[in-house]
Amino acid sequence: MKIALIGNSDLCIYNYRFELVQRLVQEKHRVFVIAPPGEHAQDLRDMGCEYCEVDMSCHGTNPLEDLKLKRTFRDVLDKIRPDYVFTYTIKPNIYGAMACRKLRIPCIANITGLGTAVENGGILQTITVMLYRRAFRNVQTIFFQNKENLQFFLDRNLCNGKEKLLPGSGVNLKRFHPYPYPEGETVSFVFISRLLKEKGVDQYLEAAEAIRQKYPNTRFHVCGACEEMYEQRIRDLQERGIILYHGQTGAVEEVLKDVNCTVHPTYYPEGLSNVLLESCACARPIITTDRAGCKEVVEDGINGFVVKQKDTQDLIEKIEKFLSLSHEEQKQMGLAGRQKVEREFDREIVISAYLKEIRS
Repeated sequence: MKIALIGNSDLCIYNYRFELVQRLVQEKHRVFVIAPPGEHAQDLRDMGCEYCEVDMSCHGTNPLEDLKLKRTFRDVLDKIRPDYVFTYTIKPNIYGAMACRKLRIPCIANITGLGTAVENGGILQTITVMLYRRAFRNVQTIFFQNKENLQFFLDRNLCNGKEKLLPGSGVNLKRFHPYPYPEGETVSFVFISRLLKEKGVDQYLEAAEAIRQKYPNTRFHVCGACEEMYEQRIRDLQERGIILYHGQTGAVEEVLKDVNCTVHPTYYPEGLSNVLLESCACARPIITTDRAGCKEVVEDGINGFVVKQKDTQDLIEKIEKFLSLSHEEQKQMGLAGRQKVEREFDREIVISAYLKEIRS
C-alpha cells in the first residue's frame, strides 16, 4: 500500500514515528512523508521514504496561508493517491483531513495536544473547534494521547464514535534503556524542552538559583532550543554557575545518562510528554506537574514527585524533598519509572494499534 504521514516538521516524524516508518518500509509499503524541509528529511529518505517538502507556518493564524496549505496538501495527496494518511499536530490534522475528505482517502488523525490557543479559550478556540468539526466529519479514526483531550472533543461532539486512546507516542524501550544510576556527591537535575514560558522554564530557573545557593553539590542542566526572550537570562545564569546550558540536542539519552532527575514543570497543553517517557525509560526519577500529558506518567512518591503548576516555591520544596532521599531511594524511584513505561508505554503498543487500523 501507499501510506502517507503528514506532520508539522521532519523532527515530529523522525523522532516520534521512526519505528512506525521503519515497520511500514519493512512490510514493503510505499511510505511518503509530507512536512516542511529539515535536517532529518534526508534521514527519512535514507530509511526508504519519499519526502514531499511543503511550506507550513506551524503557529501562524493567517487564513490565506492556511487556505494555501489546504490546497498544497490536496495537490500533493492527489498526486500520490495514498491508500491511508496519518496526520499529526493541529494544522496537518485539520487541513490534511480536509484534503483527504475531498479526495476520499481514509485519514487517521492523531491529537498530540490541544495547543495553547485551543486550551485558553476565546475566538481562536471557537474557530479551531469549527475547523475540527468540518475536518473530522469523514476521518476513519481519531487517536488521543490523554483522557482530558479526548473529553474536550467528546464534549463538543467532534468524534462521532471514532475516538481511540493511545499511550502517547510511546517510547522505544531499546533505544532508551536503564542506565546505571550516577554515583558520587553531586546531584544533577535536567530541564529538557524548548525554552518556552508555558514549559515552566521560569520556575526551573528560579528554583535552580535558590537550590544552588543552599546546596552547592547540585547541578542544573538545561537542554533545548532557546527562545530569544530567554537568551540573555540563560547567559547570565550560566556565567554565574547556576545552570549548565547545552543547547538543543538530538541525543537525549546521552544527557539522561549523567543526571539524577528530570524536572518538567510544564503547564503547556501536552498530548503526552515524551521527555517524561524517555526519562523513565532510562530509569530516571521525574518531577512534573499534575496536568494532562504528565500525570499519566508520574506516580507521586513512587517514580517521582508532583508539583503545582506555575509554583516556584512548591518546585523548590519538591527538589529539596528529592535531595533528602538516600541514593538508594532515588535509584529505586528511577527503576519504578522504568517498570511503569514497560507496562504501559511501550512504543510497540502504538505501532500495533496503527497497523491494526490499516489492516482492518
